[in-house]
Amino acid sequence: MIALLVTLLIVGYILVLGISLWIFTECWLMIDAPPALVHTVKFRVLHCTGHLIVTWGCILEKLRICSMPSFCQFLHDLLPIRKDPKVVVTNLHFGTIRVRLFQPKAMSSGPRRGIVFYHGGATVIGSLDIYHNLCSFLAEKTDSVLLAVGYRKLPDYHYPVCFQDCVNATIYFLKTLKQYGVDPARVVVSGDSVGATAAVVVTQALVGRTDIPKLRAQILLYPALQAINLQLPSFQQNKKVPFLVRDLMMCFLRYLRIDPFWEDALLTGACIPANMWEKYKKWVSSDNLPERFRHKDYKPEFLAPFNEAAYLETRHLFEADNAPLLADDQVIAQVPEAFLVTCEWDVLRDDGLLYKKRLEDHGVPVSWYHAEDGFHGCIFLFDSMFFSFPCSEKVMAAVVKYLRGI
Repeated sequence: MIALLVTLLIVGYILVLGISLWIFTECWLMIDAPPALVHTVKFRVLHCTGHLIVTWGCILEKLRICSMPSFCQFLHDLLPIRKDPKVVVTNLHFGTIRVRLFQPKAMSSGPRRGIVFYHGGATVIGSLDIYHNLCSFLAEKTDSVLLAVGYRKLPDYHYPVCFQDCVNATIYFLKTLKQYGVDPARVVVSGDSVGATAAVVVTQALVGRTDIPKLRAQILLYPALQAINLQLPSFQQNKKVPFLVRDLMMCFLRYLRIDPFWEDALLTGACIPANMWEKYKKWVSSDNLPERFRHKDYKPEFLAPFNEAAYLETRHLFEADNAPLLADDQVIAQVPEAFLVTCEWDVLRDDGLLYKKRLEDHGVPVSWYHAEDGFHGCIFLFDSMFFSFPCSEKVMAAVVKYLRGI
């Protein structure tokens, strides 16, 4: 009996190792790692490891052992948290929403700047723990009170919970600024990836509110802002560039409760009625991009024949809280100034550039930092020693410089 168990364990180990090696190798061969990223081998290893985790999560999900998001979140939350002796960290709840407050220990002569931070992770990964070190660094280096919002996400929560949590937590914070020693004239919302999307949603949702202080600025690190045009140059150029390859981006469909069956309709534009395209192309067409971002191999948008069934299943994607780039002009004109970060090797690069143009067209001041060697998710690797990249350090330095100027 013991011999049988040992044999089964050995066979199981070899099987797991073999599958893992196959997944890792296939991913290594499929992705692009532009030379501009400098550390291309390290870049490939990181992405292939992440892809391996997601794939095993999907396998465990099919075996009904646990969900893919739960598996990914469990492993990510094993990463160590570094305690900064210069920062006081407090875990709180705003109703059902977990938040974490970062306050510099040093004495201040007056109220501090306030930063509300929403983490990235496509509502699949990302957490207060994973972004702890980054938030602690930001609070200390900019002498700010930072509130990190632990919005609810997959697998238990779906659209529209994530953005609702971010809006509600921000409103509560704005109503209690005095309690945390925050200057109501210097409150900034910020985030990366889907967290940056949340920051845009929050700024638009709070337009016109007179019962709370006005936001001073929005800091947006490579946001996702629309799903109307998924044929933009950056989508074509970077569809195989980690960490957000186009196929992985479709994982966000889980949060939106959209069946993966409709993926091709979304990518080709078959789910978009002609009248909707005519209405929104003035904002989402590649014609609005600077010439330098339309690479020589780019093929202009060409929508597939309209599929009404696909539209009915995906139409909530085109609402302003999912596609804030499509918000009404009067809303865009009233949002606070923005600091926008885009990365050259990011599938979402053009979303940021299109939003930059919309803001500028309505007189909203925009400061822009473009990381020529940057990729999606680079800020997450900031200060991670061996796994850090030059672009991570440069983007964080640009954010700190901007914040210190407010």
